[in-house]
Amino acid sequence: MKNLHFKDFFWNSDLTSTAGYDAIVQYLNDGKRTCKEAEDFMKARASIEEKYAKDLLGLSKKVCGHNEMNTLKRSLDMLKLQTEHVSLSHLQLSHSLREEAKKLEEFREKQKDARKKVEQQMDALHKQKASQYKKTMDSKKTYEQKCRDKEEADQNVNRNTNTSNTKHIEKLFSKAQQAKQNAEEADRLYQQNVTAVGKVRDEWLKEHIKACEMFEKQSMERINFLRNTVWTHLNLLSQQCVTSDELYEEVRKSFEQCDVQEDIEHFVNLRRIDDKPPALVVYENFYSGQRAQPGAPPSRPPPQNPRRGPLPDPTENNDVIYSTVQDAGYSVIQY
Repeated sequence: MKNLHFKDFFWNSDLTSTAGYDAIVQYLNDGKRTCKEAEDFMKARASIEEKYAKDLLGLSKKVCGHNEMNTLKRSLDMLKLQTEHVSLSHLQLSHSLREEAKKLEEFREKQKDARKKVEQQMDALHKQKASQYKKTMDSKKTYEQKCRDKEEADQNVNRNTNTSNTKHIEKLFSKAQQAKQNAEEADRLYQQNVTAVGKVRDEWLKEHIKACEMFEKQSMERINFLRNTVWTHLNLLSQQCVTSDELYEEVRKSFEQCDVQEDIEHFVNLRRIDDKPPALVVYENFYSGQRAQPGAPPSRPPPQNPRRGPLPDPTENNDVIYSTVQDAGYSVIQY
């Protein structure tokens, strides 16, 4: 299939018309506006990434698991560390996006300067072409009018050929002769202007073709550059996703090493108190035995073998009876 080109499809039957040229220029202006919009889009995305990076950096500095211990603490510290790394990677991404936007801005300005020279030249040719065409059309009208004046003067001479007034005939001949000279002069000027406008047209045609080729080349470069720039923009965003995932993978690996039982045992070994619970609280009857006084030392338990025998029965004999000491080690001192 044959490729279509600007130079083949933007002509007009009216020599003074600039409709085809204006359509191309409008297309270029729209393309320039598209570049500016894409540039603003990328700058806005860079600002978003920068703000996100700063927010992440602030988040990484917040307390998280300060009182935790052992493997879980190490994993939470890894989470904060990698969050900081992710924030730095997003900050770098924002710088890269701004660099791409700057390249697009420079490309747009470069095309603008190149177009400006061609447009100025074409505008001058359009004015020259319109001026010369108008001049030619005016000379044509003058030429046609002079021709009609000549024909009228010739007709007057022919109508008065048989008149006897010699002076009147001479006057008519003089007018006819003057009309003929005027018509010839108008014809010469008209032909001169036609030649001039032809030269202007030829120059305009060549410059119009050159401008079309140059504008078409610019359009192709713009489309290709904008496509590649957006492609690079997306690659940077995709790479950021990969980088973030790699950093998060380090956190996942750390949490894989987080051992629940080890953390429990670590806490027990670090903060243990005793391995025996308090004794059971027993019931003590008030009437069974002498209650210990508060704060008094515990009483000595009674000996297994009593030191003296049973007391005598006083009803059996009125005589005084003293107890006998059967144990040679007996003593009244209790200890």
